[in-house]
Amino acid sequence: MKEKEVILTLEGLKKLEKELEELKTIRRREVAARIKQAIEFGDISENSEYEDAKNEQAFIEGRILTLEQMLRNARVIDDERTGTDEVGLGSTVRLKDLEFGDEVEYTIVGSVEADPGAHKISNESPVGKAILGQRKGSVVEVSVPAGLLKYQIVDIR
Repeated sequence: MKEKEVILTLEGLKKLEKELEELKTIRRREVAARIKQAIEFGDISENSEYEDAKNEQAFIEGRILTLEQMLRNARVIDDERTGTDEVGLGSTVRLKDLEFGDEVEYTIVGSVEADPGAHKISNESPVGKAILGQRKGSVVEVSVPAGLLKYQIVDIR
């Protein structure tokens, strides 16, 4: 079975690599020290510190495996090749809400890097899907649980 491609910006790739390095070098040692200290307290069958440390260790190891798989399947978006003719991965797009007149700016990224609070939306999100491949001036309709939204693409960079 083919593993899913993970689309990342160069910034996102570096962020994941940094997190992986921190987990492998710092967090592993910290949790190992906590486990060792908890074992020194004696009976581990009723030792909450030991249980907490073992649970954290399991989480860290799971996250390391996830990050390694993501990095193995990563495809980095080349910011230099992102055009301004049409919306693509890595594009920053200014949209105008045709109902309310508000304008908002989003950068289209892969789902791993999506952070709506930082104005980074996934290419798999309803808005991301609707605007991919569209040109400046195009009007797109986005079906959301609250109804239908209409946006005009004001600018692409």
